[in-house]
Amino acid sequence: MTNIAILTGRIARDPDIRETKGGTNVTGITVVTDRPARDKDGKTYKDENGYTAKESEFHRVTCFNGLAKTVGQYCSKGQLVSVQGRIHYTQWEDKDGVTRYGTEILADKVDFLSRGNGSGDDNDNTDAPEID
Repeated sequence: MTNIAILTGRIARDPDIRETKGGTNVTGITVVTDRPARDKDGKTYKDENGYTAKESEFHRVTCFNGLAKTVGQYCSKGQLVSVQGRIHYTQWEDKDGVTRYGTEILADKVDFLSRGNGSGDDNDNTDAPEID
């Protein structure tokens, strides 16, 4: 049995960096992926600019320890990344006693495919280390 998730997309906002009471480094990022939008007949269609319309999905990604430090240091909004990890489901009770559910990717590896802020050459990753 295997639980593997691979995402390639852009970081939606700057990383959320924190440390637990026990001293574990934790960094959270949100990765946005796109896919072609489809109409009610299942066919792709063009947007008002003539491009294939896209639907975006936002994925919460959590990194720990050394990976968390590196992602927190080198990642920024707009950067193209590839994430490998596993899908993790959580359940909790909010302050009103309502049961809530969440899904996130617990990252094992993050590859930087571009520099931050979505600018420049997407293949120019000379300063970005491969980390896992």
